Amino acid sequence: MLLIRNLSIFKRMDWSLLVTVFLLSLFGLAAIYSVALGQGLGEFLNFKKQLLWLTVGLISMLFFSNIDYHYLQKIGWFGYFISLVLLILVLTPLGSTIRGTRGWFSLGFFSFQPVELAKIFLIVILANIYCHCSRTINQFRHLFLIGFVALVPFILAVVQPDFGSAMVLFFTWFISFFLITKNKWHIIFVMVSLVAMFIIAWFFVFQTYQKDRINTFLNPSLDPLGSGYNVRQSIIAVGAGRLLGRGLGFGSQSQLKFIPESQTDFIFSVIAEELGFIGVAMLLGFFLMLFYRFYKIALLAPDDFGMFLSILVAILIFIHVFINIGMGIGLLPVTGISLPFVSYGGSFIVVMLTLIGIVMNVYKSGLISRKGQIEI
Repeated sequence: MLLIRNLSIFKRMDWSLLVTVFLLSLFGLAAIYSVALGQGLGEFLNFKKQLLWLTVGLISMLFFSNIDYHYLQKIGWFGYFISLVLLILVLTPLGSTIRGTRGWFSLGFFSFQPVELAKIFLIVILANIYCHCSRTINQFRHLFLIGFVALVPFILAVVQPDFGSAMVLFFTWFISFFLITKNKWHIIFVMVSLVAMFIIAWFFVFQTYQKDRINTFLNPSLDPLGSGYNVRQSIIAVGAGRLLGRGLGFGSQSQLKFIPESQTDFIFSVIAEELGFIGVAMLLGFFLMLFYRFYKIALLAPDDFGMFLSILVAILIFIHVFINIGMGIGLLPVTGISLPFVSYGGSFIVVMLTLIGIVMNVYKSGLISRKGQIEI
């Protein structure tokens, strides 16, 4: 460890943050491997792919942790427009449909989801706007700009349709806007607009299966063998874990394929069944540690852009965690949101680790700006 600390790329790293991400990734690898035990060679391939993507993500994290985060401020709008172009192109025959969502580019060995790139640059753009307009945020032109930059990728995600990613984009914008605005009427206006948009979407946008998911969320017993099956099996798995769990590889719900998408959307249920309350408590503890480090890094940030960047990354990851676990225990409708650093996924895990690298650079810059300070 001492040797690693002395390497230039590892200097001034937030080791608490790094170890926390490492432990969360271990949780994911253990759960993915456990599912593979009962589901054949195809799932073992996913385990090997996850190792590969974690390696790629680690390289990306180290790269961005050593690149001045202000560079993102310079290329933010360019990256944002590139992500919008990709979100448009994915709707053409160039895009691929996976699980009913036309939101992927198939590139042979792997598939890339451009909405993940949009998440990064939405964060960068919002942080840039907030740091330059924090005192005049309530002016109409700034309100319009903030709403517009979030609305465009949101609409493109809805069209795919990828309502899970659309929710992440929306609530990343909404929560950050709620924290920075001082005008209660703006919040009321947004809430009323949200209700109106939902009503319009219910009648003109939502497809039948999406309405079924919402109805099932409100009353899972409506269709226990159809649209309510996923949630029902997930809740059974969570309850079956009890205190200590059934052990890795011994969960009946996951091993006998009762839990759908057990390596992605419902990986929390696998962890709850096989590692029990103790395992879940440890998992949630690691996420709490992660958010605590984001909070401390935001306080240490040398400027407003770094502070807002850290806060927005924390919000984005929190939304993923909240929605994924909420799906697993039946508190939220199923939307196909993965659990950061834990769920199987290529572009998703790389983007999550890239965001960690960006926040890590904010930490490094904060330490450099406060000479002589080694840790917080």
